[in-house]
Amino acid sequence: MLSEQSAATVRATLPAVGGALGEISERFYEGLFAAHPELLRDLFNRGNQASGTQRQALAGAIAGFAAHLLEHPDRRPDEMLGRIAHKHASLGIAPEQYAVVHEHLFAAIAEVLGEAVTPEVAAAWDEVYWLMANALVALEKRLYEEAGAAGWHPWEVVERVAETPDVTTFLLRPAEGTPAPDHRPGQYVSVRVELPDGARQIRQYSLVAAPGSALRRIGVKRLHGGPSPEGEVSHHLHTRVEVGDTLELSAPYGDLALDDSTGAPLLLASAGIGVTPMISMLGHLAATGHRAPVTVVHADRSPAGHALRAEHEEYTAKLPDAAAHFWYERPEPGHPADRTGLVDLSGVAVASGTRAYLCGPLPFMRAVRAQLIGKGVAPADIHYEVFGPDLWFAQDA
Repeated sequence: MLSEQSAATVRATLPAVGGALGEISERFYEGLFAAHPELLRDLFNRGNQASGTQRQALAGAIAGFAAHLLEHPDRRPDEMLGRIAHKHASLGIAPEQYAVVHEHLFAAIAEVLGEAVTPEVAAAWDEVYWLMANALVALEKRLYEEAGAAGWHPWEVVERVAETPDVTTFLLRPAEGTPAPDHRPGQYVSVRVELPDGARQIRQYSLVAAPGSALRRIGVKRLHGGPSPEGEVSHHLHTRVEVGDTLELSAPYGDLALDDSTGAPLLLASAGIGVTPMISMLGHLAATGHRAPVTVVHADRSPAGHALRAEHEEYTAKLPDAAAHFWYERPEPGHPADRTGLVDLSGVAVASGTRAYLCGPLPFMRAVRAQLIGKGVAPADIHYEVFGPDLWFAQDA
């Protein structure tokens, strides 16, 4: 995909550029938000900016994409690109915004690396950027066309339920009175809220209900940063949004969408609030009479903190060949000793040909993925969803 000359230049400069990407991404966001403060106010997640995770994700994505071009010149990293494209589509990213990003990103590269950025180096990394950007624009265009109802639409809150002290579910119906596009089990929607300071911040929440319902149901875990940037939207939803209020939702997106068409055995592994897309998947499997083996794995701090536990158990029980395995750090009396602490799949049977879906904190997913590969599950059959910036590539970079 890269021209021969650019590939040689990127290969020679990747260590230097990769080593400076953390500083480059920091300067990039500083310049971008100075020129376009509305982007921080109304598009970018202020919590991720405050914690630095968005900078890490950007650096990891660029380094990961460049390394892939060098190692696999005839194959795009479609899994990574697809995950980014779904997130961008849920935010309403437009093609012209890639030119804005390019302007400030390359200004940051020149500022950080100085004279090392020769015209040849700039041209090579420019090619890397536009290969990635144009691929994302094409993917996002297709997603918008498939969604049919792109943009923001009002949904009325018809019910809110405190599932645990930290997790509340919101049941929503379309306020426009028109049918909403259906979703695939495991997908999410973006929710846009106006905060007290006037900012219109956006967050993604998995759809809990199985496809086919006219209503949307989301589960929101309240982050205990209070109204600080890290928890400002969850705090707003928990403390200010009541039945009868209206929220703005995007169409459903997300590439962690269950594929049960092959009849392969399934494994659904989650931790904490990562349970939400798994409930949608299990509800779908129960409603469609799925008969292949299903293994359900979940980890949480305690049974009391296990959101949607009753539905987790109910849907699993409705399947003819399914078993649920729950691990708790602080179990209730009588809980099996081998299900205490971190997930250990050594005693869990995993059928040959299993397709696995993971959602939860990154260390949990990395650990489960390694165990599944050790049990013979093909890496290509292990799919995951990260809540927040995808740091998988950032931690590998």
